[in-house]
Amino acid sequence: MQAWKDYQSQNNDRFLNELLDLLRIPSVSADSKYKADVAKCADAVKDHLLKAGCDNAEVCSTAGNPIVYGEKIVDPSLPTVLVYGHYDVQPPDPLDLWTSGPFEPVIKEGRIYARGACDDKGQMFMHIKALEMMAKTNTMPCNIKVMIEGEEEVGSGNLGKFLEDNKEKLKANVVLVSDTSMISMEHPSIETGLRGLSAVEIEVTGPNRDLHSGVYGGAVANPLNTLCKLVASLHDENGHITIPGFYDKVADLTPEERKELNLAPFDIEEYKKDLGINEVWGEKGYTTLERTGVRPTLDLNGIWGGYQGEGSKTVLPSKANAKITMRLVPHQRPAEIAELFQKHFESIAPGYVTVKVTKGHGGEPVVTPTDSPAYKAAAKAIQTTFGKDPIPTRGGGSIPIIALFEKTLGLKTVLLGFGLDNDNIHSPNEKYDVANFYKGIETIPYFHKYFAESFGK
Repeated sequence: MQAWKDYQSQNNDRFLNELLDLLRIPSVSADSKYKADVAKCADAVKDHLLKAGCDNAEVCSTAGNPIVYGEKIVDPSLPTVLVYGHYDVQPPDPLDLWTSGPFEPVIKEGRIYARGACDDKGQMFMHIKALEMMAKTNTMPCNIKVMIEGEEEVGSGNLGKFLEDNKEKLKANVVLVSDTSMISMEHPSIETGLRGLSAVEIEVTGPNRDLHSGVYGGAVANPLNTLCKLVASLHDENGHITIPGFYDKVADLTPEERKELNLAPFDIEEYKKDLGINEVWGEKGYTTLERTGVRPTLDLNGIWGGYQGEGSKTVLPSKANAKITMRLVPHQRPAEIAELFQKHFESIAPGYVTVKVTKGHGGEPVVTPTDSPAYKAAAKAIQTTFGKDPIPTRGGGSIPIIALFEKTLGLKTVLLGFGLDNDNIHSPNEKYDVANFYKGIETIPYFHKYFAESFGK
């Protein structure tokens, strides 16, 4: 629509500057020292919703970080879209690998560099600006409710209760989420599934105190050595996970499904070049696209123990720790997988150490329908602004709350993401292309338009 095009062209600079201001707030949910900043960011999101044209917006308290809710109801007889996103971000560590401050956003070669630029402030903010564009031009085709949480990066622990307590407030026809990626601007895509997640933390304990490695080395087991051996044993030589029962509920794709998945444009040499690796690795018998989209994984995310400072300290540490996450595929359940992990890890622990497995957060895997009016509206919106049909893909990441939307609210979700796989989310130098940010603002109103039109048929 010309009104949208004109409004965006007149306000794009302001949209970008407002996003940069939001990125300057270090809303890290995993570290309590940022609690005040998290609250500040929630207030800022509420203010943006009100300025965008929401009838009302509020910061809703939870047992953890607040949830921001806003709505623009133009006609109760029209369909309603519930937009979900999150304003919390990952910790910025390791800081020395950033080329600019993680909370001092800069634009270089058309890319915004900052923590949260893509995940998820940049993508969440597109929806607020798209809402503004429709509201200010009096072209709202449907009702919009917006729910932006502050705990997605730590498992959305309080969002489930919020959904239960606010079913009437959150009543809608579909959930729209932009917290995913597309293949490229040349090959737009829509993710039709996400892997689940199961997180655990391990503690391996040996002697009752740190020991001199010369006096005791060779006579007392080193917990760090033992932990490394135990973690290494969790994969075999073919990249298969060795936990008994881990694959019991994993359904293999049909040959047709595998062929369809691998039709997505993918350059293995460019992939390796971008990552600075000589070879890819993974479960034997599967392609890289299959390994990252439809197969479960187990990864060591962090390991520590002993002396970490400058120079040498010849110590045999008393304890060693590790964090592990497992990405899950349909039919695998986070609690069941965590239980299988705990039972196996405790069973393989040698008698000269004790192990403790602490189960962490989890999320269900999801597959979204491609034959629904909402998916078709998203595909038509992409076709309208990109000039080509989107490619359906499976995402390797996890958004724990998606399964809860269906379970608690009875709503399906559309994953209309505009990030790129090389946006360095969860890594130093996270970035988001300005072109993608603008393209998202341009495309989202068309989703609402086409989704509303599907109800008139």
